[in-house]
Amino acid sequence: MSKIIPSEKGICAASGFFADGINIGLKAQGQKDLAFIYSDTPCEVASTFTTNKMTAAPIRHFRAKGEFRTNFVLINAKNANAMTGVEGIDDINDILSELKDKFPQIQDPVMSSTGVIGVRLPKQKIIKGALGLDLSKQDAVAASEAIMTTDSFSKRISFDVECEGGSFSIGAMAKGAGMINPAMATMLCFITTDADVDAKTMQDILDEKVKTTFNAASVDGDTSTNDTVMLLSNRKSGVFDKVAFSEALRRVMHFLALEMVRDGEGATKLVEYIVTGAKDDEQAEQAAKSLSNSLLVKTALYGEDPNWGRIASTIGASGIDCDEATLTISFNDLCVYEKGKLLFDEDMEEKAAQIMKSSEFTISCDIGLAKGEFTAYGCDLGHEYVKINADYRT
Repeated sequence: MSKIIPSEKGICAASGFFADGINIGLKAQGQKDLAFIYSDTPCEVASTFTTNKMTAAPIRHFRAKGEFRTNFVLINAKNANAMTGVEGIDDINDILSELKDKFPQIQDPVMSSTGVIGVRLPKQKIIKGALGLDLSKQDAVAASEAIMTTDSFSKRISFDVECEGGSFSIGAMAKGAGMINPAMATMLCFITTDADVDAKTMQDILDEKVKTTFNAASVDGDTSTNDTVMLLSNRKSGVFDKVAFSEALRRVMHFLALEMVRDGEGATKLVEYIVTGAKDDEQAEQAAKSLSNSLLVKTALYGEDPNWGRIASTIGASGIDCDEATLTISFNDLCVYEKGKLLFDEDMEEKAAQIMKSSEFTISCDIGLAKGEFTAYGCDLGHEYVKINADYRT
């Protein structure tokens, strides 16, 4: 029987991993804006990326490598290096070439970026800052802070996993608060482990777990050009248990996905949309994601208005098989609509409004047709979201 034990080491939890974050002048007021992840031995790599057709240069650079191993990731904030053409990839190659000259221990490095679209990287500034990195640092907090853009807090998590034959560790950091509707997988997530797992096995598990974690989360319904989940294993523990690893990875990704929604730009509510009783799981997913993305639902959440009619209408508009005679809607355990019965009197409305004043709650929708189910996660939409994104480039 395995044990999954929380730790405080973040992205540096696994043996042989190092990370740090520094300021090189991309952000104002001395905020950290350049991070690295380094392993003292090469890593197996698994990944999943945005489905946005306007894919950013770092992703195109990564994909061009085919199958490879790496021990170094450089991450910059404030500039997405997206819509920058061939020059965007050339800039990456120039930066990484300089790094390899300075640090010969770096093998087949990759780069990741987040920030404004349509602007070339400040290449010389990044090179100058990167050449001053200390690859012996293990500052998971600084690294997680350096990759933030509109995030109001950094996001990190790690576990030590004890299983038959020994133990391994897994740690991660992520950023994301706006432009969040991952469809792969603006969001970035980097996960490190010393589990003795090969690339193919990691990829299979990652592809499975992303469906119910990052791909179930939405802040504003927009899919970024840069969405990335990168999983690195240096295999140094010599230990692997597939069941334990799968569960630890799921916990890491689920936690970070919910942290992104909780930190949604201007958000005050984290809402779990549980859809059951659909024709199949695909239709349940379609309905749940329609609810998490609906602007009318989001604004009702922000106003703490228990307008269950918007829930019903969104389900009906989602394109799934449904009928008002079989639909049931509940806010937490409070049933507000049941198979055609109008239950919503003054007393119930007051109870529902009290639920909506909470920072976290559940909206459950039983379609009443079959056994399909899916859970999505979303937040409200208020004035602050408009303000942040109206002023994003300034």
